[in-house]
Amino acid sequence: MTTNGSGMAGRDAEKIYSALDGFRIEVPSWGFANTGTRFGKFVQGGAATTTEEKFADASQVNALTGASPTVALHVLWDLPGGKADVPAIQALEKKYGVKSGGINPNLFQDAEYKFGSIANPSAEIRGIALQHLLDSVEIGKALGSKDVSLWIADGSNYPGTQSVRRRIEWMQEVLGKTHAALGPDQRMLVEYKPFEPAFYHTDIADWGMALELARNAGPQAKVLVDTGHHYQGTNIEQIVAWLLQLGQLGGFHFNDRKYADDDLTLGSIDPYQLFRIFHEIVSASAEERKEISFMIDQSHNLKGKIEAMVQSVLTAQELYAKASLIDQEKLAELQDSCRLVEAEECFRTAFWQDVRPMVREWRVARGLPADPLKALAESGYVEKVTRERGSKNARSVSSYA
Repeated sequence: MTTNGSGMAGRDAEKIYSALDGFRIEVPSWGFANTGTRFGKFVQGGAATTTEEKFADASQVNALTGASPTVALHVLWDLPGGKADVPAIQALEKKYGVKSGGINPNLFQDAEYKFGSIANPSAEIRGIALQHLLDSVEIGKALGSKDVSLWIADGSNYPGTQSVRRRIEWMQEVLGKTHAALGPDQRMLVEYKPFEPAFYHTDIADWGMALELARNAGPQAKVLVDTGHHYQGTNIEQIVAWLLQLGQLGGFHFNDRKYADDDLTLGSIDPYQLFRIFHEIVSASAEERKEISFMIDQSHNLKGKIEAMVQSVLTAQELYAKASLIDQEKLAELQDSCRLVEAEECFRTAFWQDVRPMVREWRVARGLPADPLKALAESGYVEKVTRERGSKNARSVSSYA
């Protein structure tokens, strides 16, 4: 067996190169803009203030990592004019070399959604929400985006104030009409969240509810798993395994958390969890894997926007590379023989392997910076955009809530 300069077996090197060559993870436009907590926000001078600036920042992340050729868009924030803004987005794609990714409707911001959007008791407001979803589908068609990604913030705060059953029916009706409008190459991803902003009940609170709504809507609807949207201690990789088994895993919104939906950089709290999730992915068939969309969903209040995004992509690459090293054949044999300690060690050995030297070699071989964070710092890009955007960001209002 030959070895490379990093001391890793050549066979492992081949696995890592193959895994990284096929790994893509989308970045969110909103992750480059000033956002905050429910108590306020700390404005960053270099944060993106326009959609063009978001594309510019996303382009930098892709150039440094080679893994993020698409940027997820938020309809109201990035296309406030709706479909009329599509030509401007297409011009930005051409200028910055990154394409539009998932289209994210906004059903939580406007005042009429105070009591819900697609589950609102008002048929008129449900109609407004449906029209926004249909507009989002058309935007996706025009931009060639595969996924329309739905997070529904609907719910209630007090027992007895809303009919849970009727709200299910209203959601089924709206999602069914949205699915019917999809183009042949489009998908509708249904996300779930157990709480926040609703305090008593959330209309799509777990993967089972999302799965049933997706199945009811039609075959082009799948479930989206946000790693921050779970109760403490939830076995997320088991959910992933079930959705893979059922052919219903559409994609991910990746972030890390300590308590709730904290929007922390990937792997900053529990890298072993992401490794376990990636294990379920790499152990699936190539046909199953190709339909899974990976996306980062983070918005940083303290870390630098671009630095945090690069850091997250690098962490995802390293953990995906680690998962690719698991000897699946040997692991299956040990599992079937119930050799528990040996099976766990086979699994954990891949996690504890330091893949960073080989990942650096892969980057150099692909014409990428060996150390993307160092390259970003040396490029002066963050300092440059901070000078250019500083005055605009200084005028941002830091507000409670």
